[in-house]
Amino acid sequence: MAFLTYEKIAEFARLDEARREIRKAASAPTTKTLFLSHSSKDKSHIPGVLGFFAGFGATVYVDELDLRLRRPTSPDTARLLRKEISSCPRFVVLVSPNSHESKWIPWELGLADGLKGVAPVALLPIRPQSESDETWGTQEYLGLYPRVVFGPVKGHVGDIWNVLDPRDDKCWGLKKWLFEEVS
Repeated sequence: MAFLTYEKIAEFARLDEARREIRKAASAPTTKTLFLSHSSKDKSHIPGVLGFFAGFGATVYVDELDLRLRRPTSPDTARLLRKEISSCPRFVVLVSPNSHESKWIPWELGLADGLKGVAPVALLPIRPQSESDETWGTQEYLGLYPRVVFGPVKGHVGDIWNVLDPRDDKCWGLKKWLFEEVS
């Protein structure tokens, strides 16, 4: 299995569709397909991630694009994020070498798990270069969650992009996972 690389994410960011998706994500709040949890240190990758998911027809909620959020963060920030996590059918954590430093990712992930269960939650690992090193998954509780993977998944016939659940080896095509009921 390979992961998204920084270079590939940058390619998605250059797409016109990515630019449209960024404008859509920043526009008036509406229910999105998924909530994207990420480290603020990875914000340069957000346009590419938005373009990636737009290619599957998904709309993404990103807190940094929400004009309702004020700085510094406060209990109001947490209330609004709780509402958005609850309203988005899917929850994705952008997992990078920066993720372990984030104060918000563990809170958002725990909330999503409690509200949705595990199957509607997925990790999107990104790395500077494509590699199959999965040491990121052994980091605390991240090994519990399905992950977005590229390429064939042993024992599964499917799409190029898949969501693989390590708990029971279930696998869904990414588009199916985004838009259909999963358990």
